[in-house]
Amino acid sequence: MSVYEHFRPEEKPLIDQCLDWKDQVSRNFAPKLTDFLDPRQQRVLELIIGKNDDVRVTFSGGYPDAERKRALLLPPYIPEEGEAFELTAVEVAFASKFISLSHPELLGALTGTGVNRDKIGDLMVTGDRAQFICTKDIEPYLRLNLTSVGKNAVSCQAIGKDELIHNQLNWVESWGTVPSLRLDAVASEIYHLSRAKTAELIDRKRVRINWELIDRRDFELAEGDLLSVRGYGRSKIISVDGLTKKHKIRLQYGKLY
Repeated sequence: MSVYEHFRPEEKPLIDQCLDWKDQVSRNFAPKLTDFLDPRQQRVLELIIGKNDDVRVTFSGGYPDAERKRALLLPPYIPEEGEAFELTAVEVAFASKFISLSHPELLGALTGTGVNRDKIGDLMVTGDRAQFICTKDIEPYLRLNLTSVGKNAVSCQAIGKDELIHNQLNWVESWGTVPSLRLDAVASEIYHLSRAKTAELIDRKRVRINWELIDRRDFELAEGDLLSVRGYGRSKIISVDGLTKKHKIRLQYGKLY
């Protein structure tokens, strides 16, 4: 049985990349540090590595509840060092008495500098403060080039991880059953909406999976996926746990409050 059969067809490039990382570490007996991965990508990599004696994998996004994380693949007997993930926390200073910044605005400004999204981890934006995590190598570039967010002047400064403003995300976990893992069926269960209403939201391009806009009702979800439905909040698939006696799929999911 091919390894590809366990994943989505569109995930083939990711699977090939994960297999290559695994092979590099096993062949060269040297660690491999990736860029930031979203939760689904992390789950795929974990499954590819599996319970392997030749390679192990750990993740870090700069703080305990990070969603986007870098992966560190290690050969046996090589210890993980404290700074091995090469992460930097950055504070974005702006005139908070007069303006506020939003998560989309900050992300747009960061990618507008020409930096690849994979080099940027979580963004933390409150009413009067904004921060983000990035790979250590691009922090000097962003300090020089991130000078505005929209029409607002900003400046950047590296900070210690103890200065992060991240809040504990309040994920409320629940169980449910669905006839299939189609997007319309799962979103209907999680958000307590009719299938017709869920289909309307998908058709109107209000739904994102792992930050990517998805407009297919039959898109099949999997463990580790993050859902975002505009106007209804964020959720995540924690586990898919087999069938009930009525042949429905048992699902564990979390919803952000």
